[in-house]
Amino acid sequence: MSDSNPPERPRQLTLKLHPGRLAVCRLEPNQSLPAWLARAEFYAVTRTPQELSLIVPEDWVGRDWKAETGFRALGVVGTLDFSWVGILAELTAALANAEVSVFAISTYDTDYILVRESDLARSRGALEAAGHRVELD
Repeated sequence: MSDSNPPERPRQLTLKLHPGRLAVCRLEPNQSLPAWLARAEFYAVTRTPQELSLIVPEDWVGRDWKAETGFRALGVVGTLDFSWVGILAELTAALANAEVSVFAISTYDTDYILVRESDLARSRGALEAAGHRVELD
């Protein structure tokens, strides 16, 4: 939105757990995208001159890919206005204080924070202690 009167930023954000485990993968920069990628319910692609990064369902990781597995995605519910400052910083600061490593993805509408499944309970506690709501089911 480029409106001169953006909506007021909510003090409490709600994050919802995306079903399924995800993997963060690194491929060579000149590799083609897998043909099956568009069939995934949740995926992200970033290509740079140095690498091709994919976030895909864990079960879909190629055998010869470099991958970190065991991630779960917490998505901010609703559409975030582009004028709102510090949302991702606020969420990641709460997780950093709880010593939770994160991998962040931003889309046009919202933000997702990927945390290891083993850190899910600690992540929820840290985010709720920071005043946010976390829905795990």
